[in-house]
Amino acid sequence: MKRILFSLVAVAVVSMAFAQPFVWPNAWTVAEPGEAVTGGTFRDYSISDPRTFSPVVSAEQNAMIDTIDLLGASLLTRGPDSDEWIAYAASEFSVNDGGTVVEMTLRDGIKWSDGSPVTVQDYYIRYLIETDADAQSNAYDSWFLNEQQIQLEITGENTLRFTFPGPDRLAFPNAALLPLPDKIFGEAYRSGGAEAVRALWGTETPVDQILTTGPFMPVQYAPGERLNFVANPYFGEWNVDEQGNALPYLANYNITLVGDADAALNLYIAGEIDTFGPRNLDDIGVINVAINNGDIDAVMLEDVAPVANSQFIVFNWNLASDPVKQATFRNPNFRRAMAHLIDRDAIIELIYGGSADPMYTSVYLVNGYWVNPDVPTYAYDVERAVELLALAGYRNRDAQGFLTNADGVRLSFTLATNAGNNQREQIIQIFADSAREAGVEVITTPIDFNLLVDQLFSTGDDRPFDAILIGLRGGSRDWPFGDNVNLCTGGLHMFNTSGSCIGANETLVDQLTKVGRQTLDTEAAREIGFQIQQAEAEQSALLYTVSPRAHYSWLTDVRGEHPVEFLNPLLGSRELALTFKAQ
Repeated sequence: MKRILFSLVAVAVVSMAFAQPFVWPNAWTVAEPGEAVTGGTFRDYSISDPRTFSPVVSAEQNAMIDTIDLLGASLLTRGPDSDEWIAYAASEFSVNDGGTVVEMTLRDGIKWSDGSPVTVQDYYIRYLIETDADAQSNAYDSWFLNEQQIQLEITGENTLRFTFPGPDRLAFPNAALLPLPDKIFGEAYRSGGAEAVRALWGTETPVDQILTTGPFMPVQYAPGERLNFVANPYFGEWNVDEQGNALPYLANYNITLVGDADAALNLYIAGEIDTFGPRNLDDIGVINVAINNGDIDAVMLEDVAPVANSQFIVFNWNLASDPVKQATFRNPNFRRAMAHLIDRDAIIELIYGGSADPMYTSVYLVNGYWVNPDVPTYAYDVERAVELLALAGYRNRDAQGFLTNADGVRLSFTLATNAGNNQREQIIQIFADSAREAGVEVITTPIDFNLLVDQLFSTGDDRPFDAILIGLRGGSRDWPFGDNVNLCTGGLHMFNTSGSCIGANETLVDQLTKVGRQTLDTEAAREIGFQIQQAEAEQSALLYTVSPRAHYSWLTDVRGEHPVEFLNPLLGSRELALTFKAQ
């Protein structure tokens, strides 16, 4: 990695003479130097349509946003071979001794997919929008440190300065800012404010109006069918491999929109898509049979690592129209009882064929350094659940055997998840069956993913759901606790959107998250992280289920994956810009 950093310093020295591209290291791919060929189509899949094309209002996993935004011109980046941050869209950067000021110089020659230049204003307008609460950006909370706003200013024609209110473990992730086209988002914001910005780039927007700085630009969206991209011709002007070849290698990147993962597996076995993420040992068996029968020529990597996401049940604490349910969901004895009714062993065996691990904290198991191994685990225990429910006020039974409170109100709620996600649909059914044994009526409801997200992100005193099984991904290797999730004012504080803390543990998690983010000593920050997870477990506001093991499979003509020692769900299996199809 030192060699990479040294080369970037050299670029900074000569940047006054001519624009220098970012060089993608050979070490980030298994391909031999010169092996890659240009052209070809990489065929991927997604089990849901995008809810939006706008990176401002997107907060869920979104194939469109991943491609047009997250793969774009972030000021900083880091590769799979190191945790060090390196200059990317910035040609160079510097940090003051206190770590509170980061100076950036924008690399020359970066363009939007329509050929117009990327400027410092494109980064600044993103900052302005994301720090406007009315824009309702998922990134809003990350721009504040102990309620003090991080400052960004334009200091020259191609320079920016980030000023942090104090030490911040997330300084570099924040400084790794992505641009927004000022000529679109800036003009809308200046004329119509946050409301105008939120109206931009909905799924009805023609895709040829969507601009990107990433390796691929959208050319077709057919709802329920496909998202198609072609290589961005301007990306290769500032992104090259070590041999000087323009990136990306691929000519096309196509995403088939499928109803569920079973449909995606069928397409993979038929050779109609190039990659598939096996969910369990059954999927692996199907793929291995297809390989052995000569139906497909594919790579199959099993049990690589735990996945880099979570799956949990969240109850709605803001349900004013049903005071009994609201009081129940806010009762920690109720939530702990529900935690005891998650039969993780059954989920692991029946859904994942043994290829998963119990999960009890908010930290992904793949990020093992940060995981507190000593948190309360709430083993599956129907009798203990019944005892806790009695403490929550549910001691009697009705004629059907369901628990009721002193007023005869049955303990019943609806548990939703996203339709088409077969594993989640099975998880909520296993949970409902276990809850029935304890006398709890759980009505399972798979619904459209976009509707599910809309319900979860709703605000106010009376939100339109009881409970949801969903998951989170993302987060930082530097500090795996999100302000947007952990702070009582956070935009993803899913169980309580009242804007203020209700419970003691909720308050403690809020306070510890603020302190930990400002603790630069990693060992000390880790100890604070352990305390956060202890408080989360005692609170049981989010009931974690299991962490599946990640498996990877792709057709053998797809090349350019990470070296095996770097391959895990935190880093992904490949850099899309370095992926190619063998001819």
